[in-house]
Amino acid sequence: MPEINTNHLDEQQVQLLAEMCILIDENDNKIGSETKKNCHLNENIEKGLLHRAFSVFLFNTENKLLLQQRSEAKITFPGGDFPTYCHYFSVLLIDVPPEEINYLTRIHYKAQSDGIWGEHEIDYILFVRKNVTLNPDPNEVKSYCYVSKGELEDLLKKAASGEVKITPWFKIIVETFLFKWWDNLNHLSQFIDHEKIHRM
Repeated sequence: MPEINTNHLDEQQVQLLAEMCILIDENDNKIGSETKKNCHLNENIEKGLLHRAFSVFLFNTENKLLLQQRSEAKITFPGGDFPTYCHYFSVLLIDVPPEEINYLTRIHYKAQSDGIWGEHEIDYILFVRKNVTLNPDPNEVKSYCYVSKGELEDLLKKAASGEVKITPWFKIIVETFLFKWWDNLNHLSQFIDHEKIHRM
């Protein structure tokens, strides 16, 4: 695996690079494990390294979606907006038992953050509808807010004009699926698909 100088990066984020990810093939079969660092290096991604991830879309009882902005310390896509997330669900949320987390489907995507770092994941899409207590880790989360559909549409327009940054996987999910799911929060079972992997 390539050696990358991480001296200029946030110390806490560098420590997190030692965490392990599940390596998978393109059909989501587990084939091993590798560090978060090695999974997110473009050099390895271009060789086919693929790992499992998850994104959590959390709605409150007013049907507003919780968005968080990644901290500037993040190594991939610093400062970008995305859903209630992902590898680090626990840093933002408490009080959500597993039985209240609903699986919908899987999305396979690849995106570069910069010349060194990127993402290549099969992302499990999970939905939660609950009022929760928020306790964000500032090293992970810069800010957060709940948005309506209209407010999210405005955010997407700002992203298109370069006023705000959104992460590539969030953009893909919003443009392809999210509003359809949002319109059917009481009937999400129709979208559950354990077989298909959406290739983006």
